[in-house]
Amino acid sequence: MGNTELQDETPAPRRPALLKRALPLVVLVAGLGAFFVLDLDVYFSLEALKQNRESLQMFVAENGFLAILAFAGLYAVVVAFSLPGGAIMTLAGGFLFGTIVGGMTVVVGATIGATALFLIARTALGDVLRAKAGPFLTKMEDGFRENAMSYLLVLRLVPLFPFWLVNLVPAFLGVPTGTYVIGTFFGIIPGTFVFASVGNGLGALLDAGQDPNLGIIFQPNVLGPLIALALLSLVPVAYKKYQARKNLSA
Repeated sequence: MGNTELQDETPAPRRPALLKRALPLVVLVAGLGAFFVLDLDVYFSLEALKQNRESLQMFVAENGFLAILAFAGLYAVVVAFSLPGGAIMTLAGGFLFGTIVGGMTVVVGATIGATALFLIARTALGDVLRAKAGPFLTKMEDGFRENAMSYLLVLRLVPLFPFWLVNLVPAFLGVPTGTYVIGTFFGIIPGTFVFASVGNGLGALLDAGQDPNLGIIFQPNVLGPLIALALLSLVPVAYKKYQARKNLSA
């Protein structure tokens, strides 16, 4: 009798509730598929930027701050839907608004879009993955959660993994939302401003018939400082381990 009462008090999750939680994720996946089916990727290319150069500059000149808001919103959508073309859009930000304003506009838009994807993935899939997680994933989750800011900064600073993947992984490893937002915002600043600065000089390159170097982020003089910043962000992790060993030996 008592067991029956307990079972009645803890009903299984209703299917409509699960579908409601998964709906935003379904929308994102559908949007990504429609992006390629409709060949919208042609608008997020260097060739499209070249062809629409003058009209884009005119739009910015006529609309000012509204153009900045529109660009940040578009960038947020691109990141949230994990669409390709982020590098080209960052170049366009520097080209249209300059290194500082364009770079910060990209950082804000990318952070908003990444946070939206993070929240959707965590709500739709986070609980399911944790319920089926093995010991290794559980241990990894505990370690990542303990040093979430340091690990997130490393993933953001060093361009070893796709941006969309780094947006998703923390959602499955229990990273707090505040930590994710702060780590994303500051972690993408260095790389963003590298591309924005290239975009700022894009007009001169196009006039000379040259294309920008999209692989600049992997050049030693750029990648080296990024790795150094990543190692610096791991100092708290190393210090915690040092203190733990010191306390253990004591």
